[in-house]
Amino acid sequence: MTAAGAREYDYDLLVIGSGPGGQKAAIAGAKLGKRVAIVDRADMVGGVCVNTGTIPSKTLREAVMYLTGLSQRDLYGASYRVKQDITISDLLSRAQHVIGREVQVVRAQLHRNQVDLLTGTARFVDPHTVAVDGGHRGEHHLITAGHVVIATGTRPARPDQVDFDEIRVLDSDEVLALEEIPSSLVVVGAGVIGIEYASMFAALGSRVTVVEQRDRMLDFCDPEIVESLKFHLRDLAVTFRFGEKVVNVDVSDSGTVTTLASGKRIPAAAVMYSAGRQGNTEALDLDKAGLEADHRGRLTVDEHYRTPVEHIYAVGDVIGFPALAATSMDQGRLAAYHAFGEQARELSSLQPIGIYTIPEISYCGATEAELTSSAVPYEVGLARYRELARGSIVGDAYGMLKLLVSTVDRKLLGVHLFGTGATDLVHIGQAVMACGGTVDYLVDTVFNYPTLSEAYKVAALDATNKMRALERFGS
Repeated sequence: MTAAGAREYDYDLLVIGSGPGGQKAAIAGAKLGKRVAIVDRADMVGGVCVNTGTIPSKTLREAVMYLTGLSQRDLYGASYRVKQDITISDLLSRAQHVIGREVQVVRAQLHRNQVDLLTGTARFVDPHTVAVDGGHRGEHHLITAGHVVIATGTRPARPDQVDFDEIRVLDSDEVLALEEIPSSLVVVGAGVIGIEYASMFAALGSRVTVVEQRDRMLDFCDPEIVESLKFHLRDLAVTFRFGEKVVNVDVSDSGTVTTLASGKRIPAAAVMYSAGRQGNTEALDLDKAGLEADHRGRLTVDEHYRTPVEHIYAVGDVIGFPALAATSMDQGRLAAYHAFGEQARELSSLQPIGIYTIPEISYCGATEAELTSSAVPYEVGLARYRELARGSIVGDAYGMLKLLVSTVDRKLLGVHLFGTGATDLVHIGQAVMACGGTVDYLVDTVFNYPTLSEAYKVAALDATNKMRALERFGS
């Protein structure tokens, strides 16, 4: 589009949604010298990530870890707590503080980059025109743009047969509005969100039952890591019901009773459904733009995040997998680059996964099952936090790191972590793998002492010792 042609529109780029993907798309466009605006509701600046998803849930986890003293009980005994009577306000006050700070950061970044923040709800009038409704004093604006990025995110899916009442039967967003910590809780769905909240409430002392239709949970993770997590959750009195389906939830003033297809009945103070996510696209009037969402409200895009309508892009959770805030940020940046013909390197396929359960799980690269099915020869190097001085210092006697190493060229194929700092530590392995590094790099590198990062050296030595033993046997 020529500069003259661009002036036909109010903005060169209009971004719908101010979450991680939308923010980065808007700022990337502004850095390219384009006229950019971003639309979102006043109470949702920062998107789902900041207001109801990643930030509040991870802040809640941090508050739980601190106030319960859970990570210190190996040192000070099972009865140790920082605060004896933890209330929901103790947890939510910290979450609200962090949310407020993050919203300020988002607003400041947009302002600094001269991105106009339009308050309201967006809907298409035609492929280049968006109506912004419900802003200041209910005003209605028509905005035109040469390019549009849809970054509206998702919300919890709510099965039609379930009567959500925001008090006893909740989705994962409504957990943040609880008035008290439930003495017992049924979590329906053992996906990432369900297990994260299950572990938090278990740490707070709630009796948690997890119901999952499938025979296992987190099946994309290393089975040994998942088994370690299940062991620790059971130690916190979590009960797992795998291969079970919920058929009914009865609610009364005194609590709930969840009935399973097998006939089991589970009494609990509350029930939380974690039944996946639904794209926030219904209110967009997509048909006016020539677009259509799938049954989960998600949009289809090509490798450049372009929808079937040439000048409209979509990024973040609204396009589906992997639906991670970290990935969404880069998707937004790349969408803006592609929209304006800027050269850009595509995202590395080597991306970390982090699960903020108690304890954390994180991994990057291949799993043992993937390597085995692909007939790739490998060796395993294992390090346990209890063998590290820093593990004893921080009170983590259960953490572990697993390295998968090629026995052909000695390159790292995968790194899997369970325990304190897992979501941070994974990036060391990610960097080594991305640079084509071998296990020998970790053997020959000096790590600070005492640190949890030393686990890489311990695991690397474990793997190379096993490989050396095989070489001796072969010779």
